[in-house]
Amino acid sequence: MRRISRLFAIPLCLVAVARADDAQKIACGNDSQFQHGAVVCVSQVASEVGAESLKRGGTAIDAAIATAFALAVTYPAAGNIGGGGYMLIVPAGRGESTVIDFREVAPAAATRDMFVDPSARTAHRRVGVPGTVRGLALAHSRHGRLAWRELILPAVKLARDGFALDAAVAGELNKVLGRSDREQFAELHRVYARPDTVAWQPGDRLVQPELARVLEIIANKGPDGFYQGEVAQLIASEMERGGGLVTTNDLEAYQPIARKPLRSTYRDCEILSVPPSSSGGTTLALALNMLENFEPNPSARWSATSQHRMAECMRRAYRERAAYLGDPATTDIPAELMEKSYARRLAGSIDPAKATPSEQLAGELPVTNESEHTTHVSVMDGDGTAVSMTYTLEQAFGSRVVVRGGGFLLNDEMNDFNWLPGVTNNKGRIGTLPNQIAPGKRMLSSMCPVVVRRDGRTLLVSGSPGGRTIVNTVLCVLVNVIDYRMDARAAVDAPRLHHAWFPDEIRIEPSLAKQHPMAVDELRRLGHKILPSRESQGDAHTLAVDPRSRAITAVPDHRVSGGAAGH
Repeated sequence: MRRISRLFAIPLCLVAVARADDAQKIACGNDSQFQHGAVVCVSQVASEVGAESLKRGGTAIDAAIATAFALAVTYPAAGNIGGGGYMLIVPAGRGESTVIDFREVAPAAATRDMFVDPSARTAHRRVGVPGTVRGLALAHSRHGRLAWRELILPAVKLARDGFALDAAVAGELNKVLGRSDREQFAELHRVYARPDTVAWQPGDRLVQPELARVLEIIANKGPDGFYQGEVAQLIASEMERGGGLVTTNDLEAYQPIARKPLRSTYRDCEILSVPPSSSGGTTLALALNMLENFEPNPSARWSATSQHRMAECMRRAYRERAAYLGDPATTDIPAELMEKSYARRLAGSIDPAKATPSEQLAGELPVTNESEHTTHVSVMDGDGTAVSMTYTLEQAFGSRVVVRGGGFLLNDEMNDFNWLPGVTNNKGRIGTLPNQIAPGKRMLSSMCPVVVRRDGRTLLVSGSPGGRTIVNTVLCVLVNVIDYRMDARAAVDAPRLHHAWFPDEIRIEPSLAKQHPMAVDELRRLGHKILPSRESQGDAHTLAVDPRSRAITAVPDHRVSGGAAGH
């Protein structure tokens, strides 16, 4: 087993899985190619937990669940039991695919205008009703093979006995503690600060006894151990203490939803992703369907023409996202958003010689002048089932609210609603109706777990963190592979760009400006405002499957840390 470790700033986890009778791993450049079973994610320890579940005969879903619970211990910036997300399950061949939507929901006491007053935007009030535990339990009930308790006990042990911090986790802990007031976030400091209050160092051991006890309750009682009884009361008491809205009734009422995945095609590939309440799949399909109207030049990936087309498709896709996407339980989402003819009309408005001002696309949407920590798990097992799962606390360490007596963090997903109804501005504020706050409503997400297939066989499993940049990160990776025939390593390493309609600018990674300055200058001449970012975009650890040998290559994104384990 070889560990791959690099310092990183944005978390992502990838789990790549296959099964066979013996243990073998083939080195593949900087990557690892596995013939049998493997797990790779942001936490080496969590990877090993997932790999062990495979060795005991578990499914890919079992491996993803075990890794997710371990990440709640070993990567508290994003791994969680107090957040939510989406799991895309794609069986081999023509089996029925499923999406488990375990996105958080607004508490029953939430109101449309609850954040209009800035003084009301407190940490506790930003907490949505968590979905992770019931979402993972639903996936397990349908597709798991190992006992539920068996999948969680490794995480219990990690929390009870502790684990050695790597440089990345130590750095994240120091950063969040440094920016969190000790009085306001006293429990965060009590649980996550070193007892001597000095900075964490790689190799230090983090022990979380209260989290261990909560995980053991969940292991023994199932999801009801989180949503009812003692743990639910701990959450409700924490909410009451800080003026939050989540109650025991909210927790007991929460249910994940099994949905059909979104299916689209791009060139000769089938693209499967998640439907609303996430905007990810729809926005990705829109952008790809527009790009399909332009013939790529394999030798001109980094030309201004290629970047211009991508940015203009992103701009239009994100405009449609703002106009139409929200929780499907409360919003009528036009079916035509997924139609090729609709995308063709949008693509027809792209001027090859100049940028389209974003305000020009607003139409009926009034425009006034006025972080992003997620983790992703990608899985494939020996039966050919692919799993792509993204879950999150929203910002790094979520709300920074640690449940007193429970030792776990709560999300701040209420951030993802449109706080100011009717206010959409050129700074990026969106106030459109589909994503305004309502009791029990799922807030719109950008999470975009994806599986790419050709001729019914999985080729690529990917996803990314990064808030509103997520869709465009996934778009860049897919276009690199499908249009420009890059291998997965080159596709992941390649520079990325992002346009979100508003603000009306192209954000580019530092490497794009450095490697292709002439193209960037030409984009400016076409009328684009270019914003070079000081940070990398996304974190797209990707699983690639060889179409002939079916060997699985785990491709860590060098923007992050990561570790692999397998059999």
